[in-house]
Amino acid sequence: MYLSRPLRRQLVVGLAALALTAPTAIASPDLDLPPVFPPPATWTGSWAVAVTPPGSTGLSATGVTDTTLRQVAHLSVGGSSLRLRLSNVYGTKPLVISHVTVTPRADDFAGTPTVDPAKLVPVTFEGRASATIPVGTEWVSDPVKLAVPDDTDLVISTYLPGPTGPLTQHPAGYATAFRAAGDRSTDAGSSYEPVGQSRYIIEGVDVITRAKGSVVLFGDSITDGVVSPVDQNLRYPDQLADRLLALPKNRVHGVLNAGISGNRLLSNAGTAGDSALARFDRDVVAQTGVRSVVLLEGINDIGNSRGATTPAELIAVHRQFIQRARQAGLRVFGATLTPYEGAGYYTAEGEADRQALNQWIRTSGEYDGVVDFDQAVRDPEHPTRIRPAYDIGDKLHPNAEGFKAMALAFDLHALTR
Repeated sequence: MYLSRPLRRQLVVGLAALALTAPTAIASPDLDLPPVFPPPATWTGSWAVAVTPPGSTGLSATGVTDTTLRQVAHLSVGGSSLRLRLSNVYGTKPLVISHVTVTPRADDFAGTPTVDPAKLVPVTFEGRASATIPVGTEWVSDPVKLAVPDDTDLVISTYLPGPTGPLTQHPAGYATAFRAAGDRSTDAGSSYEPVGQSRYIIEGVDVITRAKGSVVLFGDSITDGVVSPVDQNLRYPDQLADRLLALPKNRVHGVLNAGISGNRLLSNAGTAGDSALARFDRDVVAQTGVRSVVLLEGINDIGNSRGATTPAELIAVHRQFIQRARQAGLRVFGATLTPYEGAGYYTAEGEADRQALNQWIRTSGEYDGVVDFDQAVRDPEHPTRIRPAYDIGDKLHPNAEGFKAMALAFDLHALTR
């Protein structure tokens, strides 16, 4: 078709104007790389804990009747909507939940978490306010239309008519939990009293976000954050989440803490959780939007075995972990075991085993990447000991500054690519 010069000029101008108004990709400094588009909004894990059987005493053992539990989940990434993940994995009877509400925390983090009752949002399950979770299973709520910011506290109030029987728990939450008699799920907060630092029933919060996905940090007490300052969210996973939030949105990941104090690679340990491989599917593969996993585990096997555990046995579990992660389509990172000379279960034989396992993690090339926590926290003057400035006093667990050093040990480019 012939177009006159004026018509051709109008067409070119019109196309140029259209190009100026069309969506554009984020410019790339390297012309050989494809343009980077923001990821679509989708469900991603923002917060999680790994659950264990009930204890022999306390609230997890006795359960509750006609009680509301109020708990706080510190989200890594925010989103436009959220949903809760609940657990009755270790319960002994179906768990009835009658009324659940959520809202961002309204106070300054001192004492009982107060909320604005006008901002409480009900949570439903298949359109109903109540749900019954069968024994041995997990339950996911309906989506809740509630915008939550990055790096924020979500207050979750759960009314349990009971009697519940023993409750699935996370024993070392280092976050204060509260309870009140009756259905207080819509109260501001004055009716609640502290009930320790364990977590009950709630095991995860997913959000709708444009973050790239989630990373699971899998381990024992050091990942769990033992003796971390209560309610201050200074575990190394929390501090890593803060680093990730500073990245461009297309690189940000939710951070999910799957640490359990006392956990082991080779054996189940009661309230210290099932062994690493026994809990792998639930605590890693089943997480929402998971793209990668970091394994820091083995020191409890070494210490508690008093030299009976061999590096070959530990490496065999690491290899199984790698294989299963890759089968699930995940990138998998190995973390070196931190120093423990002076700890209650330290032995020279165990130290030799730790060094052998660390050498394999660093040099085998079997992981997609290595996070060298040993180098990050060891004492330069005495490398088999934790740096004094990072030691809580037991020669094993890092303090908040030690957790900061661990968070800084990550290569964020490798972790998020």
